[in-house]
Order: sequence, then C-alpha cells, then structure tokens
Amino acid sequence: MSILVTNLLFLARSQGQLPTESLKEIDLKSLLVQIKNDYVTHQDAQHISLISKLPNNSVTVLGDANLLYQAVVNLVNNACKYTPAGGQVQLHLFTQSHSAVIQVIDNGIGIPKNDLPYIFERFYRVDKKRSRKTGGFGLGLAIAQQIIQSHGGHISLRSVVKKETTLQIFLPLK
Repeated sequence: MSILVTNLLFLARSQGQLPTESLKEIDLKSLLVQIKNDYVTHQDAQHISLISKLPNNSVTVLGDANLLYQAVVNLVNNACKYTPAGGQVQLHLFTQSHSAVIQVIDNGIGIPKNDLPYIFERFYRVDKKRSRKTGGFGLGLAIAQQIIQSHGGHISLRSVVKKETTLQIFLPLK
C-alpha cells in the first residue's frame, strides 16, 4: 500500500515542468548501463534475455537522474513481466534530430489495438485477471509518461499482439 501512496503522491505533485535548478547533465548511456546491470538479477528478468544496443559516445540531456531512471525502469519492468520465458527485452539508445531516443522493445504478449489509447491512463490495465498475478497498480506507464513530459519530452508506443511492443522515449538533447 505504501508504494501505491508514494506513486499517487508523485503524480499529484509533479504536474508540469521540473524546476530548472533541479536539472543536471545526465549521460543516458551510463544510466541505461546501470539499469541493465541492475536488472540482470531482478526476478522479473530471470526468464528473459535483456539486450542493450548503446552508442559509443555519451548522449547527454538535462534532467533528474533518479526520475529518468524510474521512468525507464517502469518500461523495462512491464516489458519483462509480459514477455514469456525465453523471450527478449531490448534497450536501445540513439539520437534523432535534436532528441535522445530510448527504446524498450519486447517480443512479449503485446497490447490489443483497442487498449492502446488508454495505456498511459492511471490505473488502466489491459487484462484485470492477469494483473492480479503480476502485481502493480496500473500506474507505471502513467508515471513514466509524466516524468518524461516533465523533462520536455514525450513517450510513444506501438504494439502487435503476440509479436512485439515498442515504447519510445524522446528527450531534448542538451
């Protein structure tokens, strides 16, 4: 219950942009390496392969490292939960125009087309029965979206049922 309260407080408090004085230079490559290393021993990742494709150079944005870490972990967590044993979750980082792009790609169960418009809504769950088994409150994607938007970025999703889900985070480069 305390996790639910913490998540709800975050959503309530963090409407809009982050204060400029709280922003620091963040190397997203290092952040993603840390996330991958942290996830290698995570119980949700034990049954899958976690693969990263990162650039040779640093990719720098202005932001709050803890919040960005949480946003990406929320996406990786969902990808791992809904990817069957033997599946793959990929973590990519690249630049495109004036944006850093983080992709979380899985070859899991996918999200039905009818559910896609609602996937970032608070408490939304695609399958209520399955959600009871996997835990969570239906806030992870809403929190990730709010974090990314508070950094001046946006998040997108595309999914094909029983094939693949790709979440993309776009953040302005420093």
